Order: sequence, then structure tokens, then C-alpha cells
Amino acid sequence: MSSSLEQLENQLETFIENVRQIGILVSDFQPQGQQVLNQKLQNMITNMQDIDKLRSAVQDVLVPLEVFEYIDGGRNPQLYTKDCMEKALAKNEQVNGRIDSYKRFKAMLLVELSHVFPNEMTRYRAVREES
Repeated sequence: MSSSLEQLENQLETFIENVRQIGILVSDFQPQGQQVLNQKLQNMITNMQDIDKLRSAVQDVLVPLEVFEYIDGGRNPQLYTKDCMEKALAKNEQVNGRIDSYKRFKAMLLVELSHVFPNEMTRYRAVREES
């Protein structure tokens, strides 16, 4: 699978470079460069056909839509993983904080209930220990 992804990556890089070169040629077009331009356009068509051939090999690869939003926003798509990890760590800290708060609340509630309802809490603790 990674071989297919590497092939696709190489084909895309070749395609991008070819399009860049075409852009340079047409931005300062000279009639004597027509043959070179035709060759570059033919290379671009061949690159697109090669990319299309690799489509079936990478069809099962799922890409989160947020990655495309990163690209559309001009951001590096490799930052997506970093940002996801940072969000997960922040959420983990938040959840751990809630868990700690609930544990403290439970302990304080048990203490207060023991003061107000000592007999019932003794029975509650006995039932809890049995199960």
C-alpha cells in the first residue's frame, strides 16, 4: 500500500513540476518555444493518465475533510496531525479534570451523607462491600 502512495506522490510531484514549467513557458512565450510547450503539454497529459491509473490502488485511503480545509487555507496538511494530537491532549486534560472533580464530589458527598444519615450510610457501605 505504501508503495502505491509513494508512486502517487512521485507522479503528483512530477505533474506539479511540469505544470510549473508550463507556467514559466507561457508567461514569457516566444514562438520558437512552441515545440517545447507542446512537449510539456503532452507530458502533462501523460502525467494525468499515469495518476488516473494509480487511482484504483489508493481508492481505499480515507482522507479527513479537514485536511482539504487546511490545504484550501494555505496551511501545510502535515500540521493536521499535530493539531489533532494537541486537541486530543487538551480534551484528555479536560476530561481528567472532570473525573477528578467528580471523585472529590463523591468523597465530599459521602462524608456529608455520613454526618446526616449515619445509619443509612453504614448500610450503604455494607452493601457496597458485598458487591
